[in-house]
Formats: sequence, structure tokens, C-alpha cells
Amino acid sequence: MFDPDRYDGRMPYRRCGDSGLLLPAISLGFWHNFGRVDDFQEARKIMARAFDRGITHFDLANNYGPPAGSAEENVGRILAEDFICHRDELIISTKAGHDMWRGPYGEWGSRKHLLASLDQSLKRLRLSYVDIFYSHRPDPHTRLEETMSALATAVHSGKALYVGLSKYPLKRLKKAVRILKDMGIRCLVYQPPYSMLNRWPESAGILEWLEDEGIGCVVFSPLAQGMLTPKYLAGIPENSRAARPEGFLQPEQVAAQHAKLVALSELATAHGMPLNHLALRWALRSPAVTSAIIGARNVAQLDDSLDALQSETLSAGLLAAIDSIAPPAERDKDTNT
Repeated sequence: MFDPDRYDGRMPYRRCGDSGLLLPAISLGFWHNFGRVDDFQEARKIMARAFDRGITHFDLANNYGPPAGSAEENVGRILAEDFICHRDELIISTKAGHDMWRGPYGEWGSRKHLLASLDQSLKRLRLSYVDIFYSHRPDPHTRLEETMSALATAVHSGKALYVGLSKYPLKRLKKAVRILKDMGIRCLVYQPPYSMLNRWPESAGILEWLEDEGIGCVVFSPLAQGMLTPKYLAGIPENSRAARPEGFLQPEQVAAQHAKLVALSELATAHGMPLNHLALRWALRSPAVTSAIIGARNVAQLDDSLDALQSETLSAGLLAAIDSIAPPAERDKDTNT
């Protein structure tokens, strides 16, 4: 059913920090476009095409949809029906910590929420374990020892092979990693937003620290939710992410970045590549970055993103020009996804 030549070298695999795990340079995420409101058969085709082209890492969270949970349900059905013989070729990750169900235990970082959420995710995914289980965001009201103990329990119970952290600021990240280590659990990977428009992991020193510690980094939104594509250069198209009421990208965010988008697009054109290829190559340029997560609404969009891997390495002059248009800055406002 799947391409027998999918591991022929077209997809580069990178070591996740100093662990034994290799991840594809580009991973497939299910934050948007795989919920109950989306086309299930198109989602199935996207997953099959991704695997055919060497993507072995599928990234989820309990609240992905919409509605929340439906992305895991759809992926679980596709895994059961299409990938049943290929489970050991896949890295499946999920997360918990954002608002998921009603009542006081439906979000944040308590043991109650994290472990209950993991059990729910496994049922939706129709799996006995996930490869990576993340704390999706830091909880300002719960001691890190409690949150990290839940991650440790996930590993010790066999329900997760590895654990990761997402969107933790550097000081809290360092403490969380240390607590996990004291519990006998190594933090495999950290997941921040990262793009030419959102460079806070650089400014905060996170990428440098991760590399020093041998912790992998899987970045999300390398295309800034689609802003770093030609899509928004002339405004907000109908049915685009910024035009959809359930989306996180707002029209005012696009408007605020428009001048940078135009300048970056002109720079990409001058160097013979589309803007989205430039954005992906840029995100992957750092040795600290293991993989960049992309989303796709259809197979053609997926193929176009993966074709960015064929682009030439960015020159020092081009990187300097990008810095002049979109320099590193402090962390952008809300990154809770």
C-alpha cells in the first residue's frame, strides 16, 4: 500500500538531541485541518502521502480539532485502518495541559489532568502507548514536582516511551528538566513556536541551552500559521485560517506583519524560491532544531512544503538580509495553542 522506497534518502532524519531517536526534518502536525469539521478522506490521503515521503512523526494534542479531541479520533481511525502493520515505524506524540473538558480537572498541570488526559488520548488514538507525551504548557499554580511526576508516571506505566515539554520559559524549563532527571526520567524534546516572525527561542537563549543539554527541539508554526506563504500577501483570502471563526490566527495579526511578509516574499523571489520554502529552510538552519512541524489542508500543500527540503542551503548573505527584515525579538504575546 505504501511506497517501498519511502526511506530512500529523500527525507533527512535528524537525531533528537543526544538521544537514540531519529526524527524526520519535517513532521506532520494535526493542530488544524484534521478535526470533525474537516474532510476525513482528505486527512487520510495526507497521512498516507506524508508516510510515503518519509514522514514518520505525527504530532497531536488532546485538544486538537475542532472540536477538541476529534483530531485524535480521526488519526486513531486512520492508524487502525491504514497503518496497523506500520506502528513500529511511527513516532506518535500527544500533549495535555490546555482546556479540554469541563470542571476543575480539565486543564493545566495536575497529575489528575495529565494522566486522565493521556488515558483519554490513548482511547481516541486506539493505541496502547504514545511515543512522546508532552506537558503542553507550564501551570503557574501547580508545583513543577507534581507535573513532572505525572510525566514520569506516564513512562513508568508504559503509556509513553518519552516525555517532552512545550512552551516553558527558560528558567522554568531548566527546573523542570532537573526535576525529571532526579526522578530518573530524561526530557527528550522541547516544543516551541518558531519562525522568522517569532524568534523568541533565540532571544531567550533556549535554542543554545537545548543544544548544550543534548535535548531535541521540535518547532511548530514555522510558517507562522500560513502567514509565511504567498497566501496573505494581497489580504485575507476567503476560507483561509485567518478568515475561519474557529482559527487562532486573527486578521489583525496578519495586518501587523504585512510589511514584513511583503519584504520577505520579495527576498525569497530574488533568491529563486517561494516564501514558504525560505521559511522552512530558515527554521531548520539551526543545529538545535531537530524537526519542524507543518500542517496541510490537502496533499498538494503537503508536497509543496516537503519540496522545500530540496532548496539550497541558505547563504550567510541571505540570512543577514532576513535578520534585517525580521530581527530576533522578545517572546511574542500569547503562544498558548
